[in-house]
Amino acid sequence: MSETRPPHPVAVMITFLGVGALTAVSMWGRAGGPPPWPEAAVGAASLAAALAQLWWPVPGALAATLLAVLSPAATPAATTGALQVAQRRRFPVAAAVAAAGLAAHALQGLWRPSSGISLGWWLLLICASYGALLGWGALARSRRALLASLRERARRAEAEQGRRVAEARMAERRRIAREMHDVLAHRLSLVATHAGALEYRPDSSPEQLARAAGVVRSGVHQALEELRQVIGLLREEDDLLEEPEPQPTLADLPRLVAEARQAGQDVRVGDETAGAVPPPAAGRTGYRVVQEGLTNARKHAPGQPVEVLLRGSPGTRLLIDVRNPLPAPGSAPAVPGGGVGLVGLTERVRLAGGRLDHQNTGGRFLLRAWLPWPA
Repeated sequence: MSETRPPHPVAVMITFLGVGALTAVSMWGRAGGPPPWPEAAVGAASLAAALAQLWWPVPGALAATLLAVLSPAATPAATTGALQVAQRRRFPVAAAVAAAGLAAHALQGLWRPSSGISLGWWLLLICASYGALLGWGALARSRRALLASLRERARRAEAEQGRRVAEARMAERRRIAREMHDVLAHRLSLVATHAGALEYRPDSSPEQLARAAGVVRSGVHQALEELRQVIGLLREEDDLLEEPEPQPTLADLPRLVAEARQAGQDVRVGDETAGAVPPPAAGRTGYRVVQEGLTNARKHAPGQPVEVLLRGSPGTRLLIDVRNPLPAPGSAPAVPGGGVGLVGLTERVRLAGGRLDHQNTGGRFLLRAWLPWPA
């Protein structure tokens, strides 16, 4: 991957001072005094090529390599260029630049041999130097790529963790909203039943009318509170709202049945669990099944008796059976429904590991749920 960022000013300064010092030492040491102007010109051009390598590694390195054929003064810039290319370009490109450097210094050794070292040792030294620079640069590039990969993985992991947290929050909001929907539907059906009694039984005693009006007032107040909580859940963006109260289980079934009977509903409960307590998950789901069955009966078959049966034991399955006679043909529901209660209940039972079935048979509506009950 190509480097596109501009070099840091400190890197420019270090390159200028380091390559400049090495170039000056090379020229003075070879000439034994002030270098002639052609040597100085090559040294100045190689220093410019070394600075250009910070922006354009390959062209700068090749320029310094060509100058190295003319004079040893360009050797520091050529070797620095090979290192820059090895650090910032792919290995085939770096190897090609290193090979060009080897060829340039081989020509330099043939044209201007050094008096202190033979040509063979000179070539061996150049090969070792370029090999070391190529390996050093490739190692540095690999380390940089590894660090970049680790940073990217950390960023992705952080983003994935944020996504999982957001999904968990949304799932929890949806779960609580479903709970509130069930409670709200139950509450409003009770209010509608008592309001219907006020409408169709104006001849009731003042005590009965006052009691029914109080139930309506209390039910509307509770429904408004629960609706406010649902709206708060839908508007909440960051933090989960705390649940208003612990979710009811089958242990709270007597209270649910008492509320239905107080609303004038004829509810008959049969408990064949021998007093055993189902696990909390099955208890919560079972409570919602009974609540939905009573709510549907009030909506679609007002005045009809409802039979509730609980059967099961640890190691088997918990059966919840809610049934009521169908209303007379052509009668409209007492309270219009949204048509999604049983859909949501089916999903709730499925997520709890159970199965839900509802059907009209023999003039009766049957709602049955089977929930796991581990031993």
